[in-house]
Amino acid sequence: MPLSEHEQRLFDQIERSLAEDPKFASAVRASDPRFHARRRLIIAAFVIVLGLCLVVFGTVASNTLLGVSGFVVMLGAAAFAMQSRRRGQAPDLKVVGGTATRRTRQGRRGGLIDRLEDRWRQRPEGHR
Repeated sequence: MPLSEHEQRLFDQIERSLAEDPKFASAVRASDPRFHARRRLIIAAFVIVLGLCLVVFGTVASNTLLGVSGFVVMLGAAAFAMQSRRRGQAPDLKVVGGTATRRTRQGRRGGLIDRLEDRWRQRPEGHR
């Protein structure tokens, strides 16, 4: 449903006032999962370059242990980068009752108990 002209002006005014507030902008940026994912990707890229340097230095110095450790560092950083990229593309925000909450990872038992508690709360009133 499109906004009326008055509502659009109010919306623009609110948007401008929020954009001018640096405290609000930093709070929104801090809660944005894409911002954190981008930062983790930059860190992972730096660690990959560091691992590559270890591999090259280990090869030049004929130190196999150093070369292998550099490769392991690169592999770990690449896995970290892939995980960060996935998190940035699909943030785990779940809307419940009009509010957004971050979904936490729970084991099978925690999920089962939560579902059972939800079913218990939603059962008809006459069956208590």
